Amino acid sequence: MRQAAITGWGKCAPDNILSNDDLATLFDTNDEWITSRTGMKERRISHVPISELSHIAAARALACAGVNADDVDMIILGSCSFDSQVPNSSSRIQQLLQASNAACMDLNTACTSGMYALSVASAMIKAGTINNAVIIGAEVIHPFMDWTDRNVAILFGDGAAAFYLEAEDTEENVGIQAEALGCIADSRDILAVNGVGLKYANQGWPLGTTLWDFEGREIFKQAITGMQSGCEKALGKMGISTSDVDIVIPHQANLRIIEALAQRLKVPNEKLFVNIHRYGNMSAATAPMAIVEAVEEKHVTSGDLILVPAFGAGLTWSAQLIRWGQRCEPIATTDIALPECKESALDIVTRVAETHLKNPA
Repeated sequence: MRQAAITGWGKCAPDNILSNDDLATLFDTNDEWITSRTGMKERRISHVPISELSHIAAARALACAGVNADDVDMIILGSCSFDSQVPNSSSRIQQLLQASNAACMDLNTACTSGMYALSVASAMIKAGTINNAVIIGAEVIHPFMDWTDRNVAILFGDGAAAFYLEAEDTEENVGIQAEALGCIADSRDILAVNGVGLKYANQGWPLGTTLWDFEGREIFKQAITGMQSGCEKALGKMGISTSDVDIVIPHQANLRIIEALAQRLKVPNEKLFVNIHRYGNMSAATAPMAIVEAVEEKHVTSGDLILVPAFGAGLTWSAQLIRWGQRCEPIATTDIALPECKESALDIVTRVAETHLKNPA
């Protein structure tokens, strides 16, 4: 039976750390207030565009799998902060990787984009359309953040994570075993970034300035509802319960959401992977980054069944049950790295905030 196995994984977390104490210099907040409400202690800020973050993560995933870039059939970038709409940003990743034989696709379902990309690539491999793919969940959110809005500015960070998937003709079950994808479109307006998109072009909206609609309480409720529904549907397809799952790696949007979802699904703490304190919400990069770190930190072992629920603006939701393969160690590594940054994370976001204040929406 043709399977789509994850045989390579990699991440790129910028070195620049924006702490809760840093945020307290921008607006009225403090470490205790942020931590108690979100579980976040810090987040990363990138000094390079999303294509460069993605390139590093993808190159590390390819090294991990022991394959060359020119063997790649497909590159899918899941994100909502593309360098450009035309041409697509995945083609820039192809260029940087020198993966000249790869088709390229950008995919946007907001925070679920990385996991939707995994589903799309897996389906194409199982169908025989392609034999392998690099999928990336990545985000550079800080340039279009409203750094005057405490409610959203404390939540998000930048980062990228990637997987290499390849076809395996085997009776062993590997890769995605069951999944459920959906969208609560009637609630799409409760999380929106005003100022991004063609409907704002030539309408007098200040270039580069955004205002966020973010109804926190309603997002909280809908996120749990969507992810719980997705998990129940995916588990139902396999005829199992959460007690049969080895580890749950949820989208890291808010620790309270993670804890509430775990309670509803009856997932004990020892089966729950959390890294929100290190990165905040990296949108499309969040769930993929958490999977990569769970493998690196040996929370995932050979043959484990992983449940990954996620949600994002739209309001999109997803849940995948992934059977990990036998290998949990990289075949090889690469010394590729981001260029040095001479600015601090606080310097970068302060500059963005000053631009926003000069050009209010």
